[in-house]
Amino acid sequence: MACQENVTQQEEEVVTVDNPAQKIIDQCIEKHGGEAYSNLEIAFTFRDRTYKGRRDGGKFTYERLLVQEDGTQLLDILDNQKLVRKQNGVEIALTAKDSSAYANSVNSVFYFAFLPYFLNDAAAIKTYVGTSNIKGQAYHKIKVTFQQEGGGKDFEDEFLYWIHRDDYTMDYLAYNYLTDGGGARFREAYNIRTIEGIRFADYINYKPEPDSRDVAGFDAIFEQGKMKELSRIDTEDISVNILP
Repeated sequence: MACQENVTQQEEEVVTVDNPAQKIIDQCIEKHGGEAYSNLEIAFTFRDRTYKGRRDGGKFTYERLLVQEDGTQLLDILDNQKLVRKQNGVEIALTAKDSSAYANSVNSVFYFAFLPYFLNDAAAIKTYVGTSNIKGQAYHKIKVTFQQEGGGKDFEDEFLYWIHRDDYTMDYLAYNYLTDGGGARFREAYNIRTIEGIRFADYINYKPEPDSRDVAGFDAIFEQGKMKELSRIDTEDISVNILP
């Protein structure tokens, strides 16, 4: 955390203006794709499931297709109104609990695939918490929490984003979640590529050792080599069509 004291004159000017976190997030979203996120069709593969999505202004439809070993096809369709599950093309009834779980699961995949776009959701509360240096690069640190109204099931979760000071790219993120016993993770972006003007990244998923929930300090732990790699978050076979 001591690296926060090494603030350059340029950084001082940034952090003293009104609502610096919002200004930095706006620049980050523009760097990653800007308005292209609002009107597009996208398809990709993630963990042996095929995803398709369409965003048209405020309207969206997300699909997830899983083909089971016996050939059974499970298709989840989530839009602004509800989630529908179809088995081999036939809609099946779901309990409220299952419907909510499937909807959250589908939405979560698109949320992370489209970051940082969703950081401007109305329920997001953005706070500038300082500066940091990771692998010799300077970053702004932005904390994001959510209002209960409109913040979804996991509104109490806490997120931290590291935005490159000069490039305004989102290169690292961390989150402290409370569901299913809770935990905290740190992610490092890699395999960066730009498709139809939108920046996509895969992530190396880490856990701090020893265990910690202080996500604001994860950059220091990472620099000390005290993060254990748990998994790779790879989004494959991405195709994008920007709508007029």
